[in-house]
Amino acid sequence: MYKYIFGPVPSRRLGVSLGVDLVTHKTCSLDCVYCECGKTTDLTAIRKEYVPADEVKEELKDYFKKNPKPDFVTFSGSGEPCLNSKIGEVLDFIKSNFDVSVCVLTNGTLFNDPNLRKELLKADLVMPSFDSADEKSFLRINRPCKEITLENYIKGLCDFKKEFKNRFDLEVFILPGFNDSQDDILKLKKAVQQINPDLLLLNSLDRPGAQPGLTAASEAELIKIKKDLDFKNTQIISKSIQRKNIASYREDREEAVYGMIFRRPCTIEDLTEILGLHRNDIGKYLDVLVNQGKVEAEELERGVFYKIKKDN
Repeated sequence: MYKYIFGPVPSRRLGVSLGVDLVTHKTCSLDCVYCECGKTTDLTAIRKEYVPADEVKEELKDYFKKNPKPDFVTFSGSGEPCLNSKIGEVLDFIKSNFDVSVCVLTNGTLFNDPNLRKELLKADLVMPSFDSADEKSFLRINRPCKEITLENYIKGLCDFKKEFKNRFDLEVFILPGFNDSQDDILKLKKAVQQINPDLLLLNSLDRPGAQPGLTAASEAELIKIKKDLDFKNTQIISKSIQRKNIASYREDREEAVYGMIFRRPCTIEDLTEILGLHRNDIGKYLDVLVNQGKVEAEELERGVFYKIKKDN
């Protein structure tokens, strides 16, 4: 059982991905309404060693001694990984000791820091998110900490793209009613052309977000936005893959998750505390149970609860 690494999990974008979580839950520079990790509890742009880099490296050494190599080691998890001031050190350690590709999943809001940009240059893939080039929509959907401005956000993404020699993908999360107006798309189109990623990814809700009552963009809506953006290399991210089709999947853990939910509805946080698994691992088993029709999600005052589906 590891504290800072999780998975591997099957990723819609990365194949088999071993996660590395470099911040405490939920530490981020944004408080996005759609975030599947829930509401940000530590909204900050301050970089520091949120979790010990030496302990992360020890867990990685232990994992690679005992397990086959994943397709990617991915910095992701409970918040914004670039807030950890030792991300460059951990990245250097991985690239120096293991023959594996490294991905950084980030919101990209800190890329105006030249030191951070330098720290990430050894990554094989950096995948920032960017949801709106309109000031009002940006504040409404991403809810940034006070240090983050849209102008510096866009400039940081552009500067990093110019300096980074490996693959740079940009993910845009489309949320109907927040960033899908004609004006939003026109401004987004201009910004995407300015940033010029290798690949533009369009995404929408796949699990309940931090704010109740959100709706996912339909496939037809995403196809129209893809056409309107008219960017040379754009893909729509497909829905969740079958997470049971992976060697690390454990039937006993699925049964443990189901058993807890059978007794009473639980949030991911409840299940994490009770079972001692990382929240992203819990998500893997919940996805299977939801897809099997055994469990359903319900948004309540304290968060998203998973409960036994009524017809079971």
